[in-house]
Amino acid sequence: MAITDWPIEERPREKLLQRGPQSLSDAELLAIFLRTGVRGKTAVDLARDLLTEYGGLRPLLEAGQPRFCQGKGLGEAKYVQLQAVLEMGRRHLFDTLKRGEALGNPDDTRRFLQARLRHYPYEVFACLFLDNRHRVIEFQELFRGTIDGASVYPREVVRQALTINAAAVILAHNHPSGVAEPSSADYQLTSRLREALGLVDIRVLDHIVIGDGQTVSLAERGEL
Repeated sequence: MAITDWPIEERPREKLLQRGPQSLSDAELLAIFLRTGVRGKTAVDLARDLLTEYGGLRPLLEAGQPRFCQGKGLGEAKYVQLQAVLEMGRRHLFDTLKRGEALGNPDDTRRFLQARLRHYPYEVFACLFLDNRHRVIEFQELFRGTIDGASVYPREVVRQALTINAAAVILAHNHPSGVAEPSSADYQLTSRLREALGLVDIRVLDHIVIGDGQTVSLAERGEL
């Protein structure tokens, strides 16, 4: 039976319009993205098959291009479309931090950093650069490494902060293992960066470690 033959309240698009996107299952949301099914399967049936094949919505959304394009009903056009949607989501989160007001909601900051860093299979070190009123100036991914770590050079962090005239910074990096617990090296790096930036009167407000669905703030642990 085609989706158009379903009761109106059960059709994903109509259900979204009537009840909101939060009322839809992962398969229903994915079906709206897919738009059409394949021979013998509705878009919802195809979405359920894909979620089973990839192990859930997140692994599907984070699959690389070759793996993603192998999926039935997918392909390069869908991959490009998906990447555009994901990037719009990231930019929307960043815009919530750049409304001209002082950074005041730690949850927004964490959500943005998670969206930007959580999916990397290797370690990435990044900075949110702020002005003297703690408004966001810019976000930069400065160093990339391996699954075990990334080399971070305090001199380069200081140079970037001075270049954009930052007065404060929030440090962040991901743990590809998914475990957000900071290592002794993370604490040592934070101390080195705080000291280096302090020499040019730039404050380190926090260092946030991103895991799989979990974050750790060194500031909340009293390490700053």
